[in-house]
Amino acid sequence: MTPRRQLLSLLASAEFARAYTLTSLTAAFLSYLIARLMSPVTLATIISALSIIGLVMLIARRAELSLLRLAPTSLLGFITVALVSVVWSENRWDTFTGWLTLLGYAIIAVTIGHVRDTLQTVRAIGDTLRWLLSISLGMEILSGVLLDTPFAIFGIEGNLAFGGPIQGLFGTRNMLGFIAVIALITFVIEWRTQSITHTVGVFSVSLGALLALFSASPTALVLAATVGAATSALAIIRHTPPSYRITAQWVLGALVAVAMVLAFALRRRIIRVLDADSDFSLRADLWDMALDFIAQQPVTGYGWFGAWERGEYPFTYINFLLGEQHRSALNAYFDILLQLGWIGLVLFLVMGGVAIVRSWLVAGMRRSVVYAWTPLVLITLAVESLFESSTLTGVGWLLLVLCVLRAGQSRSWRENTDAAHTGAIPTLHPESDTRDTDR
Repeated sequence: MTPRRQLLSLLASAEFARAYTLTSLTAAFLSYLIARLMSPVTLATIISALSIIGLVMLIARRAELSLLRLAPTSLLGFITVALVSVVWSENRWDTFTGWLTLLGYAIIAVTIGHVRDTLQTVRAIGDTLRWLLSISLGMEILSGVLLDTPFAIFGIEGNLAFGGPIQGLFGTRNMLGFIAVIALITFVIEWRTQSITHTVGVFSVSLGALLALFSASPTALVLAATVGAATSALAIIRHTPPSYRITAQWVLGALVAVAMVLAFALRRRIIRVLDADSDFSLRADLWDMALDFIAQQPVTGYGWFGAWERGEYPFTYINFLLGEQHRSALNAYFDILLQLGWIGLVLFLVMGGVAIVRSWLVAGMRRSVVYAWTPLVLITLAVESLFESSTLTGVGWLLLVLCVLRAGQSRSWRENTDAAHTGAIPTLHPESDTRDTDR
């Protein structure tokens, strides 16, 4: 075998796919820490290298892949609009740099989505978060209990002995709370699919719940409540007889609409219950200011930059007027309106909305509980986007692209088109299951 064939064989192997997935997830979840301890350039170099390796892996596996089903149209449309925004941006180089970051994480997510199935992906995320959350708890104990001193270099304030808030390795309490909720979803799915032992399952869920609690993040509480409600609803749908399932879905949709209206009407009371008046007041001022700038360029926005890190207009001006140092609009939907206007927001909503519907329908029909991971994570990301912009950058964006890709791999027009070319008949059997045990 020639060296070239040996290299291609290695890149297409299951072992390399697992190593790549674990490495990529670790880099994405630790993106804050990497940039803080080293530099943003180091992080960009790591993400660039991983995205290039991902592209080479996809090329090595090209015989297994269909170009038509490589990525959903809505995802490609959103990334394309972000690139085209270079045309009207006042700082084209920074816009292009921001777009490269967006593309890099997307390529990594698409690669993982094609080289690992859903169960393997859940296992990889579970393994990664078990280690990272354990290290986070250890660092917080060391800082807040044993040494009683902040670890400023890691962004750890050492408040564990006071009941929080704690940040772990993730920079802020809200980010730790968000990741803890993602971890809880993943750990429970692992446990239910018997991918981990009972002991590991108890430890993992306890670890995730403990860190979510000590993060003292109002966002984490809202996310946990939403995920709990969504899980209960999905369990009802899964146990509903197929003949009544469509009716149950419509009833559920109506209840969700009513709940959203009530939540909006009672938002002030909910905020007081969560003791989040100061957080909400901060966000309300920021959103009001953002709306003033959105009104000036409502259709196209000011160009895609991602995080507010490079000192571009209008972000620096918004911070100047507010006397703050915000790194985002603290709301993904407002951030998209600022950067890509209504064009970008519509594409983003279509991308996320279609993915939630597809994955929810699949999870309601498939026997294996592993299919519940995608809609639950998508719902978490959608709610998180109301309070933070983390869905548009780093690991949040990677998870979103991964889930959108997973949802697009079934119940898609591509499935029917591929079937017409290959002669296969696309099916979605309620009794189908994921049996692959390759870690």
